[in-house]
Amino acid sequence: MKGGGSGPSATPQATGEPKLLSGGNPQIPKGHGNEPIQAYLAAMPGWKRAVGEQLDSLIAAALPGVHKAVKWNSPLYGATEGRWFLSLHCFTKYVKVTFFDGHALTPPPPIVSTQPKVRAYHIGEHDPIDPTQFTAWIHQAAQLPGEKM
Repeated sequence: MKGGGSGPSATPQATGEPKLLSGGNPQIPKGHGNEPIQAYLAAMPGWKRAVGEQLDSLIAAALPGVHKAVKWNSPLYGATEGRWFLSLHCFTKYVKVTFFDGHALTPPPPIVSTQPKVRAYHIGEHDPIDPTQFTAWIHQAAQLPGEKM
């Protein structure tokens, strides 16, 4: 926080646990593969962890061999190496699922972005995840070119 408040900082905690940044988003070192994703999921606070684990499970089941990475303290998922179709991010009241080419999905995820192609899906503490719709989005998104990051 500005002004010397007691908000989250970017330095690691003495306990070795990942630091939680603004909104409870875990600070996880950049890395490729399942290991950094699992570290991120394990560090998600409270109810958000169950949401993250369910999303990761649905993605892996829908797209065996999905490519995974953590960059910018956010898990990324892609159909091919280095091309990403989805990211996760923790906010105070929801977990945000961003589809980079979400405008091309049918139906498109409900949250409109300032970036024309991007659409998002917000999952709050008591919001059920529709596995059928989410899996359909994964299958569709995996067919698109994805974003190089």
